[in-house]
Amino acid sequence: MLQRAHDIYASAPMRGLLADEMVAYMPDVRRCAGTRALLLSAAADDAPPNPPYLGQWVALRLAEGNFQGDVCARADEPLPFMDGVFDLVLLRHALELAPLSLDEIVRVLAPGGLLVLTGVSPLSGWTPWWLWRTRGSTAHARSPIQLAARLRRAEVQVERVQRVGQWLPLASGVPSGTHGWLGGGYVLVARKRGPASAPTRLRPKPVTAPVRAGLAPGARRSSVS
Repeated sequence: MLQRAHDIYASAPMRGLLADEMVAYMPDVRRCAGTRALLLSAAADDAPPNPPYLGQWVALRLAEGNFQGDVCARADEPLPFMDGVFDLVLLRHALELAPLSLDEIVRVLAPGGLLVLTGVSPLSGWTPWWLWRTRGSTAHARSPIQLAARLRRAEVQVERVQRVGQWLPLASGVPSGTHGWLGGGYVLVARKRGPASAPTRLRPKPVTAPVRAGLAPGARRSSVS
């Protein structure tokens, strides 16, 4: 059965790849400290992780060219946040569905903040499957090598680029736990130049306050609970 690009992330092969990616980047995320973090995801049911030294999360999910979740915004416009407000930005396949600007991602990342970016590698055995499932649409898939080069020009230090997952999409969707240059997905970890934030709490603490993530003037909070 053919699927739209927005629906493909609910398929069994993609669920397995998302799980493999999380295994690869969670050690970096767990070491990240700060008061605010941003999740931009293409998966409708994606939830932020819960590392011990991060406070409030803002979660946005792509749907039909718009961000939905804690804030409503158009994906082809500047992100509705102030400069340098997030200590961690986690992009889960978000660059594949919208013409997001890497400059905007870097702008909202605090000096010393961590950027974690995942996606399907266009130079992998997953490309024919993607074309078949999405009626020939490649969306905005980008090579991790090109992304790393662009980030370096933006004064962002790329710490590693890692291929993960099965070399072909499997219908079972079972995470492989494998890492290698034949993997269908990739994890890119980078850090914005500047002093890193110091941990603000020594133990995990549940956050119950409403979203106050340094919204830009005129930005709308989502009415979706």
